[in-house]
Amino acid sequence: MAQTWLVVGLGNPGPDYARTRHNIGQMVVAELERRAGAKPKRHGRADALVAESRVIGGPKVVTVFPLSYMNRSGGPVSKLMDWYGVDPEHVIVLHDELDLPLGAVRLKQGGGHGGHNGMRDIIAARGPDVLRVRLGIGRPPGRQDAADFVLRPFAKAEQAEADLLVQLGADAVERIIDEGFLAAQQRVHAPA
Repeated sequence: MAQTWLVVGLGNPGPDYARTRHNIGQMVVAELERRAGAKPKRHGRADALVAESRVIGGPKVVTVFPLSYMNRSGGPVSKLMDWYGVDPEHVIVLHDELDLPLGAVRLKQGGGHGGHNGMRDIIAARGPDVLRVRLGIGRPPGRQDAADFVLRPFAKAEQAEADLLVQLGADAVERIIDEGFLAAQQRVHAPA
């Protein structure tokens, strides 16, 4: 039987954060759930919303939005990995990335947290071997503080690009599950 995939969209809970740059990973999870017709519900053993779907002829996919704050993502992810029996190589974490321009998508396996507190907590809980879909949100303008920048919604002029980023992020996850990580990475990283 095919291995279950855990697809985690990082972000902060609550309506004040719902459309912020920091929650772009959660926005991609919502798009994946829309595509699959899956409805999230609160998991009884982990502080997270989960939705289960199945790829036709393929594996079960569990989308996850931790209900803890970003810097406490490791606990819910670790509990769900144990609950579903998922290895790190079958965990895809979607997160915002300041070091990529708005709209860029990059795939990564393993490595450090790069200053991302959600990834820092997941690595502390389960190690660095998870797969990552890094979603470019760009750098703050001028001298704006990075922490302030990521907690703001996309500007009106950026919204079309942010919407496209959600679609590209969802496409990248589907490619990883359908084609494997390396093939998906080559396609996502190929010049347009």
